[in-house]
Amino acid sequence: MSRVPTPRPTTEPVIELRDVGVDFRIRAATFAKPIHLRALDQVSLAVFKGRTLGIVGESGSGKSTAAKVMIGLLEPTSGQVRFGGEVVRRFDAATRRRLGRVVSVVFQDPATALNARMLVRDALIDPLEVHGIGNAASRRARVAELVGLVGLPQSVLEAIPAQLSGGQRQRVAIARALSLEPQVVVADEPTSALDVSVRAQILNLLQDLKRELGLGMVFISHDIQTVRHIADEIAVMRNGKVVEYGPGAQVLGNPSQDYTRTLLEAAPSLLHAATFSPSSAL
Repeated sequence: MSRVPTPRPTTEPVIELRDVGVDFRIRAATFAKPIHLRALDQVSLAVFKGRTLGIVGESGSGKSTAAKVMIGLLEPTSGQVRFGGEVVRRFDAATRRRLGRVVSVVFQDPATALNARMLVRDALIDPLEVHGIGNAASRRARVAELVGLVGLPQSVLEAIPAQLSGGQRQRVAIARALSLEPQVVVADEPTSALDVSVRAQILNLLQDLKRELGLGMVFISHDIQTVRHIADEIAVMRNGKVVEYGPGAQVLGNPSQDYTRTLLEAAPSLLHAATFSPSSAL
């Protein structure tokens, strides 16, 4: 198959993967010879401020592995990772801390991002303290601003996660991801653990935040129909490779690959059962 062309907007990407490969060594049994698994194979992707890159594919396609490389949690075996045009040469704790000010993550299950015993107020203040941002008064003000930004009442600050609904917990997780004012948010299956009606609300929220804050966004999902409504560019992944990549309207309106057409035909959309409104208020 010929190389998939990469969209080339005129601005510098915030995050860029260039021909990235990731290999894992696995053993089928304790004394078995290690097997090399190619999780990513020459993957090139770019994330731009104010635009959403949708990454779609079936389980095991490599989309979450690509996300881990983007946020600095996984060092590639080959290729380059660039932040703001600068090549990342070390993937150590100091680098991850620095990148944490640029890119943040919203996970599938907010329980992975929120301490079950910690008040929402403390969970939102924590990243500000870790990075030494502001003083006690300015941190409290920032936390109050964040919960309003994601459409929650101030009363949630005194709650623990178990006292909130699934949708409220995910809004808190989004607020936490925004606490350091990142340039890019990576959302890895952020709606799949939620009820259908709540999923559309979270999608609307992410769209509104992208426009209001000028965020770049990476939206990862197995549901290509949902990605259709949120992504500016779409990368379709299969077996660790990007098999199709381009503007969303082009990829979904006139796909060049049979695999993309299969995903479109096979994936029921959560939006069939809920209303999605890109211009909805927070």
